[in-house]
Amino acid sequence: DVEKEQLKTLKKVVKHFENGLSLKDLAQIIEILNLCAEKMSEQEAFTEPLCELIKICGLPFQKKKLSDEVSYSVAVSKSIAQLGYLMRVPSSQVRIQICKCVVSFYNMKQPRKLLSGYQPTSANYKIQMAELGGLAETLILSLALVENQLTEKLWVLKALQHLSSSGVNCRLMMKAQAASRLCLYLNGVDPSGQLLFRSSEILWNLLENTSKEEVINQLSSLECVHALKEVFVDLLMRGFRHYDRQLRNDLLVIATLLAENPAAPMIESGFTKLLIVLATFTEVKIPNPLVKGLKLAYSYEDFEMKKLLFNVIGVLSKDPCALFVCLFVSTLQLLSENDVIPALLCYVKPNQKPGFHEWSAAQYEELQLHAIAILASVAPVLVNKYLSCQGNTLLLVFLEWCIGQDPFFGQGNSFHGTGGRGNKLAQMRYGLRVLRSVVALYDDAVNLNLCDQGAIGQLLDILKYAADKSKEKEDAILLEIQADIFFVLSVLCENDLHRKELFSYEGVDTLIPFIQMDPKKLHSGLGHNRLLFNALDCLWSCVIGCYIAEDYFLEKHGIFLLLDLLALKQKNLCNIILGILVEFCDNPKTTSHISTWRGEKDQTAANLLIQLWRQEESELGVQRDQYGRIVDMKRPIATSFQKQQEVIPMPAHCPSFAIVEVSENIRAKLYYLLYKLGFGNLPGLSAKDFVTLAIIQHYIDFKVGEVWSELCAELKEEFRPVPSDEEALEVISEILEDTGRMVAALQTEVLESQHHQEIQEEEKTYRKIQATHKQREMVNKSWQNFLTRTSNYEALKKAKRLQEKSVEASRSKSKTQNRTAHSTDIKGLNTTV
Repeated sequence: DVEKEQLKTLKKVVKHFENGLSLKDLAQIIEILNLCAEKMSEQEAFTEPLCELIKICGLPFQKKKLSDEVSYSVAVSKSIAQLGYLMRVPSSQVRIQICKCVVSFYNMKQPRKLLSGYQPTSANYKIQMAELGGLAETLILSLALVENQLTEKLWVLKALQHLSSSGVNCRLMMKAQAASRLCLYLNGVDPSGQLLFRSSEILWNLLENTSKEEVINQLSSLECVHALKEVFVDLLMRGFRHYDRQLRNDLLVIATLLAENPAAPMIESGFTKLLIVLATFTEVKIPNPLVKGLKLAYSYEDFEMKKLLFNVIGVLSKDPCALFVCLFVSTLQLLSENDVIPALLCYVKPNQKPGFHEWSAAQYEELQLHAIAILASVAPVLVNKYLSCQGNTLLLVFLEWCIGQDPFFGQGNSFHGTGGRGNKLAQMRYGLRVLRSVVALYDDAVNLNLCDQGAIGQLLDILKYAADKSKEKEDAILLEIQADIFFVLSVLCENDLHRKELFSYEGVDTLIPFIQMDPKKLHSGLGHNRLLFNALDCLWSCVIGCYIAEDYFLEKHGIFLLLDLLALKQKNLCNIILGILVEFCDNPKTTSHISTWRGEKDQTAANLLIQLWRQEESELGVQRDQYGRIVDMKRPIATSFQKQQEVIPMPAHCPSFAIVEVSENIRAKLYYLLYKLGFGNLPGLSAKDFVTLAIIQHYIDFKVGEVWSELCAELKEEFRPVPSDEEALEVISEILEDTGRMVAALQTEVLESQHHQEIQEEEKTYRKIQATHKQREMVNKSWQNFLTRTSNYEALKKAKRLQEKSVEASRSKSKTQNRTAHSTDIKGLNTTV
């Protein structure tokens, strides 16, 4: 009788709250739910009211005040969490109703009737409370309870599918190992296909809303990889619907992410081999049992799958960390055995047909560019296979076609086809990337194979073609093409005199315009900076060391162009330009070119080099006084970093700070260039320049002193030298200090001489000013006299008398016979001038 009364009371409760629960009553209702769940083990009659109450929990909660949502948030979140805990009830009806209740959170409908004085909570309130209560984690754990009940499992997955749209819920699910649990359901038996669909959808949400690395780590067990492989193969072989092919591609993306994780057992499960065979089976045409009976429909989904498989090949060809070298070797073996290189090289050929293998022209172009891009990753790791398949020959023929006159117009639709619409620039760009990647190995066999086929001349032709195109319209792709060609030429010609001679005349003519680049373009962001660096690198590798090329470069005023660039004083350019100039100084003609150069305001090369020295010392924190003189006599050229370093005893084969510092800044190069120009007769220098020049001239002496100082410090750190050695070290230290004092005295002498010269010039200028003032006074006095004569008749007569007297005094006193005496007066003159 008690149970009947309880059931009757429960029906009244259900009737009372049929339009929704108020927030203040929710905790009591959840308590009733728990009591009903306990009663169910004894009396199944409680199942129906329990389900009805759970159904009511799916309706919008009702609040009396606006603040109720915040006030009851803790209680509500705990109550919703209790709903998840009710999944323990061994009733299919109850479990399904709980899942329906959770799904209703995301499809909230307004109640037909509100309680008096109440209003519904906001639409997202239940979703937020579910996040706060950790409902998602509970439902993931409850999957173990419905392992063998397909219907219940599908409802739980449907609820989780909605919950996984939130990042908070996804993180909670990951705590319960959601990724690995769900992956194992992928290949579960389900005629409807919902199990696979919902599981994969939740996996995608986990990947998007949480740490991708964490998800992949959970999927990297052998069981998960096997499950993924089985369902992928099933969809591949038996999935003919549009939906099946889409789902197959989604799983392939997850497989690609797994392949990026070296710890995933992709090789052990056979998944890696399957993916490689799938990527190449249409090109290689070798029968393989793994793809027996497989035919592509050449639909859009198959096209996407082909691109994803190419992407997998690219992922597999990446060199992993040292811990997984053995796995990488196994992967390379699989790539080689399954003819990946020949398959990719199938696309390195001119486009002669509108389509290929039933693909449309646009699709084939996209696949071609993608394949060539992947070849750039695979060829370097399988270089022997690449050479045996005549990869270099195919590439050179392909690049020749790229600059040919064939009427081909690219579609330029894809990521790889950017900038290639109506031209062959995309094909040229990726073809050169492959060439760059194999040449970057510095493999003699690859480079010899290229040069034997006339690659140097052909690359120069492509460079000219790209340069001409850039004059029409400059863009990042053309700049990348030119930069890559310079890199390839640099590697091919480096340390090979014959190849440098092949480059010489035509190469220098092509190279000069790039060194003349407008400095404003270096900050355009298109890639001019990289292009200029590669051009300078090409100059260093292809010209220097070959007297024919060097002389021709000098004839083209190349040294002047380098100094013009150097005069920009850009930190990133100075080092490489100075390095090139140093190398050029081995040619005896170079020094005269450097000496002849004049920059803005008639600046000389010596003045420029000294300015760079001062700039470099300022950045390095070398101590100098306000006039640029030496301050520290013991360490005149030590940088602030060197002075901060403590004494560290170093093995004999390890360079010390003083030696390492030489290669870390440009002072050694500047010293060498000024040494070549000669310290004694450098034009265009000021006294300040001569002060700096005194330091530069003794750079080697000071550097030797630094090494001795380090040696002394290391010796004293380790042990005490014998008296004779100690005396020798003291003498050496004194000599080095004397050198510093001598240079400082020379600098002071230069400054005093300059000061004396300035004083003399000042006095000379003062005398000029004084003479000018005196002249001006005389002019003023003469003018006053003139005014007096014109305004005062008596003064005029007096001036006349003085004039006559002066004339008479100027005449010779001795009378000469037959000599006519002329009068100095002009008759009838009325002027006063």
